[in-house]
Amino acid sequence: MDDHLLGWLTTLDEDRLTRVLANRPDAIAAPWPRRLDTLARRLGDTFAVMEVMRGLPLPPLEILQARLVIGERANAEDLARFLGVTTAEVLPWLDDLFDHALAWPGPDGRLHLAEAVARWWTAPCGLGEPLLSYLDSWTLNTEGLRRMSRALGLAPQGSKRQLISRITTVLSDADRLSALLHDAPDGTVSLLDEFAWDGPVRGVDGNRFIASGTPEKWAADRGLLYRTQWNIAEMPREAALALRGPDYHAPFTPEPPQLGTVPVDPEAVDHQMCLAAPHAVDRAAALLENTDKTPLPLLKGGGVGVREVRRVVKETGCTEDETRLLLEACAVARLLALDETAGGLVPTKRFDAWRLEDAPARLRALLAAWWRMERSSLRRTAGKYPTVLCDDPSGETVARIRWAVLATLAALPPDAAFASMPELVQAVHWRAPLLDRDLLAECCPAVLTEARLLGLVASDTLTALGRALAALGSAAAGDEQDETVPAVERDPGMVEASVHALAGAQRTALFGGDLTAVVTGPPAAELSGLLDRAADRESQGAASVWRFTSASVRRALDAGYTADSLLEELRAAGTIPQPLTYLVRDVARRYGEVTVTTVGCIIQGSDPALLAEIAGHRRLARLGLRLLAPTVLAGGAPAARTLAALRDAGYAPVPVDDSGEIAVRREPQGGRLILLPGGRVAELDEPHVHLTEPAPDPREHARRLAGAREEERHTGQTWAVIGRLATRLPTAQQSLLGFVVDRGVRALITLSDGLTATISHGELRRGVLDAWCEEAGDYLEFPLAEIASVTSG
Repeated sequence: MDDHLLGWLTTLDEDRLTRVLANRPDAIAAPWPRRLDTLARRLGDTFAVMEVMRGLPLPPLEILQARLVIGERANAEDLARFLGVTTAEVLPWLDDLFDHALAWPGPDGRLHLAEAVARWWTAPCGLGEPLLSYLDSWTLNTEGLRRMSRALGLAPQGSKRQLISRITTVLSDADRLSALLHDAPDGTVSLLDEFAWDGPVRGVDGNRFIASGTPEKWAADRGLLYRTQWNIAEMPREAALALRGPDYHAPFTPEPPQLGTVPVDPEAVDHQMCLAAPHAVDRAAALLENTDKTPLPLLKGGGVGVREVRRVVKETGCTEDETRLLLEACAVARLLALDETAGGLVPTKRFDAWRLEDAPARLRALLAAWWRMERSSLRRTAGKYPTVLCDDPSGETVARIRWAVLATLAALPPDAAFASMPELVQAVHWRAPLLDRDLLAECCPAVLTEARLLGLVASDTLTALGRALAALGSAAAGDEQDETVPAVERDPGMVEASVHALAGAQRTALFGGDLTAVVTGPPAAELSGLLDRAADRESQGAASVWRFTSASVRRALDAGYTADSLLEELRAAGTIPQPLTYLVRDVARRYGEVTVTTVGCIIQGSDPALLAEIAGHRRLARLGLRLLAPTVLAGGAPAARTLAALRDAGYAPVPVDDSGEIAVRREPQGGRLILLPGGRVAELDEPHVHLTEPAPDPREHARRLAGAREEERHTGQTWAVIGRLATRLPTAQQSLLGFVVDRGVRALITLSDGLTATISHGELRRGVLDAWCEEAGDYLEFPLAEIASVTSG
């Protein structure tokens, strides 16, 4: 814990502390801190600090680098001077750093940084370590400092500290260093400039550092370069700054780069959104239905192969881009999962629930999956797409790029679109400068293409749906592996935008006498599903066309429709012409003239009387036996079950090779039955939804922390208090309880009345243990005398 940070937190009023906690929700996540010292430890956590820095734009990061260069003595005026701007220009960005607890002012005005900040930049502003770290290292003794002093024309007498002070003064002075370089060998200035501007660490020829008369040896003898390895050299910070000159200022770009725009028609953008959004839901349903019929096998190395992708494209009518994107989004949304028995990806039970939702809810599930997806489906590397559903080593960064791109576009007005991709990449990089620039340039076009397919972007600007999603930011994304329902699916703004995006979907069709159905505009998912079940899709776009054939109507009857039920649903979608009615009735009349039966096993015997006896046996009725021929019985149960039942009934059957056994891919698991469109029955468990915990209220926690007072604590007396009061516990369990108090470890306790609780972050107060209880989601008090056992959690 940083004492400077704790001291600053104690000076904050409720409003300022609220801003800090609002920007750092990680610091008040459960179990929430009860005291400012605990809060200070969380705010200073290395990983938490680095996560916050990833979300900052360029100006505050430039200020952090400048502060690292200047050192601990820096205040706001020093920073402004080093950056070449006025103090007023620096203060707003400094306040932003204060509100994120990455920096804070001391009582004397000096700026303190979180310790983890220095670990991010090994060379802030392209500058190396301070000169002192080289001069005061074990590799340079006092005699070496004296030799360096003589080379610099300084007195070699004095203590080590005095020698270091003199050398530092000379190498930090631009004028004295310039005068020193007048007598340097040819090539020294260019060598040092390379280190000063493109360093501080560069590869060198080690032999030149020991050869007399070379620029390398001349610079090393005077402390301007230091070899850390034979062929690696570094330049100290003070020397580089002196070589850059007194007019040098660290970069500071408080204004984002100019992003050229072109005007767009908001109504046209809205129209394109209303076309793309229902199309995405429709195509996702088609893909999932296809995998329900034909499992999607995975490659040995993981992912879905190109051949399978092209097969799905051909069978569903989706484009390749749509197929790649929606397969990955459906997998992240847990609508698709690997079924080893089936040999590939198949729809999950969550898909059964998804297709019973209304269309806006289905769309939000897809958008939530895309928002947290750690892959870019349409990113091309060396001109090739990645393997669908294959792990991406840059996955987390890809997700951050997606968030940054939409956040940048959200800053544009609704009637403006970005003019060029390079300018957009530059603007995104200003907003998220810690992202890899090359990866950003590679992913940005792919992110925009994916967003267009989902209705988030149209005409190179965000739609209303895209703005609602961008407003949620990265905090609403969640982790790709998270099973909870993301905030994207429940956000009121997203609900409103998704309903609007799907409001224009067509729910009626124009049925023609040529046995076609035409939908002028994006079809609603329900209408599209109905027509896909009963007809063959011929085209899609501004208008979609389906054609009814005998085979397509027979497919609908296979799915559970009768002629009357099919015609009834079609009439609800439009006026049915007489030829279509005739077609449906004619196919239904001939439907079932020939039957095909699936059996679990076949029983054969040479004695017709024996088989007739078995077929009429009461105890074997549950096997569903029926006589196909005098010596052949068909049973509905599998061979193993039939064999056991016959033996239990007193018969002596023998098993034979049975290669015709039916393998059921998805067996019912005790869920309830749901009637789906077309008479299909699906098993659907009661939805087991894990909702995300509501975000902690920063104001509430700030009020509590600001008013908190240090209560009496048994610091240093934990073991004595527990040993005196927790008399039911053996010594080993008393020690474990002490770790719950002193180190915040997790443990399971049982009270004398049998109550159990999982606790952590305990404190001792007046004979009770005040600890976080995971089951209650709050801090509870447990009397020490009533704790009967403690086990490791």
